[in-house]
Amino acid sequence: MNRTLRAVLALLTSVAALLGLTTAFAGTAGAAHPPAGQTTRYTMTAFTNSSESNLYVYDSPDATGFTLRKGPAYTPPSGLIRDPSIFKHTDGFYYLTYTTNWTGNTIGFARSTDRVNWTFLYNHTIPISGLTRTWAPEWFIDTDGSVNVIMSLTSASTATHFTPYKITATNSALTAWSAPTQLSGIGPNYIDTFVVKVGSTYHAFTKNETTKYIEYATASSLTGPYTIRKTGNWAGFGDWVEGPALVRLDNGGWRIYYDGYRAGKYWYSDSYDNFATWSTPTEVPGLSGFIRHATVLKETVSGGVTLPVNTTRSLQSVNFPGRYAVVRSDNLGYIDPVTSSSSTAVKQSATFTVVPGLADANCYSFRDSAGRYLRHWDYRVRFDSSNGTAVFNKDATYCPRPGATAGSVSLESYNYPGRYLRHYNYALRVDLYQNTDTFRADSSFTVAGPWA
Repeated sequence: MNRTLRAVLALLTSVAALLGLTTAFAGTAGAAHPPAGQTTRYTMTAFTNSSESNLYVYDSPDATGFTLRKGPAYTPPSGLIRDPSIFKHTDGFYYLTYTTNWTGNTIGFARSTDRVNWTFLYNHTIPISGLTRTWAPEWFIDTDGSVNVIMSLTSASTATHFTPYKITATNSALTAWSAPTQLSGIGPNYIDTFVVKVGSTYHAFTKNETTKYIEYATASSLTGPYTIRKTGNWAGFGDWVEGPALVRLDNGGWRIYYDGYRAGKYWYSDSYDNFATWSTPTEVPGLSGFIRHATVLKETVSGGVTLPVNTTRSLQSVNFPGRYAVVRSDNLGYIDPVTSSSSTAVKQSATFTVVPGLADANCYSFRDSAGRYLRHWDYRVRFDSSNGTAVFNKDATYCPRPGATAGSVSLESYNYPGRYLRHYNYALRVDLYQNTDTFRADSSFTVAGPWA
């Protein structure tokens, strides 16, 4: 963990204790990865720089490294498919809504059983007189189960003065909709409004089309009135950015994806303090510069990787199969050669007890024979005795993902999603996922029998 961030965490934890709060990070309360036999799947739908009329579908086990499932996956019978938004309905179908054209008063709908093969349903006309543009429809499912679409509308002769509105489905088939209602307090000239609800508060992320920043607003009702809380470059997202879309991570944090359209980049950033601060923006690996205005659907599905708990095992490097994760006398982690002729001490250094994760029992921690845990510090892997703090527990917890080869596993940092246990110059680190075969091999291990 970065020392500056660690100091901030410690300060906030101390303040929380003084105030009698149960946690400094309400966003992580009750968060957990899926249990054995299940896993998280993040499905991304996007249009691309190469086509505004074709849908591309990707998915990911970790919300960081996305794999193309089909592209193009859907082309509407006419018009565009800009700004595609996806959700899964209670009827078991996946639904898309999208911008049908640069001008006009309709949004499109399509349906799928498998997320990759789509059937056009219909274009819905928004009944507002003089409407000239109907952009960026986004699904919002409220806690009462109501299905809503939030979109940016304008009646101006040019692409200005957008204001967010919502419509609500009036039947379960999603073929009938309420009259549009404005989200008061946002606008005019705000587009790409994306709303999430935490507790009883609605949080809106919306692009100020004048300043080109993503701003932040809150309300106690979906339709407002919203109060703009943050403006300018408040989160470090930069300007000339649009298309914000949020998803909850397994460890309780929130991830925002957004389109840096002027620079031709696609970014994500994470928050763990109810949207007050955000991590340094990171390009979406392998997709930055190609996808445009994506949304991401999170689901729990069957499958996943499981490890045998309360047993001793060794972690064998996939691309250096004669080397194993070890702890050396300097308490740091490496991959070193281990053979049947190695000393007892070397064999012992490569043997760990796999236990339920200290921060999340559905993930894993690794304890050596001295009782120390494999944890990260400034992104370097070391072995330390537990000090019982929440920070230590998170540093020492890793969540399993499929590795680069059949039967192998990659271990994602619990508190730094997107960072993986990997070797570099034989030293073990937690490094940010890279969309390369080398990184995938460096971060894959075979869980082998114990050496000692």
